[in-house]
Amino acid sequence: MEVKGAALLYTLAGLMITFAGFSALLLFVRPAAGAKLSLLDRYLAKTVMTHVFVLSAAALLPALLALYDIEEMWIWRASAVLFALPMLSLQVTYPHRRRKVIGAGPPPAIFAVFVVVGAAVTLAMLGYVLAGLPYSGAAYITALTIDFFTVIFAFVIALEVILQQPMEASERPAPH
Repeated sequence: MEVKGAALLYTLAGLMITFAGFSALLLFVRPAAGAKLSLLDRYLAKTVMTHVFVLSAAALLPALLALYDIEEMWIWRASAVLFALPMLSLQVTYPHRRRKVIGAGPPPAIFAVFVVVGAAVTLAMLGYVLAGLPYSGAAYITALTIDFFTVIFAFVIALEVILQQPMEASERPAPH
């Protein structure tokens, strides 16, 4: 039994993994040019990889659950919960985690799109799917796609910040 939208979900998973690899390569351009790998570089790489792997797992989850002949309504509900809980946790804790590692919160554009829009979309999808409304699969896939584009947006903005750092950028001094 194949869930509705499976081809789109497989395509999204492939795009997400490709983006993760591409973003990792881009982050290591500066060190290849002789610059030190900064805390921001490492934090961005870890954040992008974590978000993309959660999104990729969420893209594959409905097809995996379908292999067990679970009713489609329950596939979307289970997938929504198993995707939304870790994703919301990553989204809403991002400013705190970034501040803890880098020493500063995210730029306003990243906060607005990556945190606020991303979390709002994820939460809206969860409510919609759990309410059992029609087109739950479409709502799930739409939220997954929008969340993926918020990650891309945040990466592009952060990459611009990283590329503007001086070549000798080093780590933040340790607190005494």
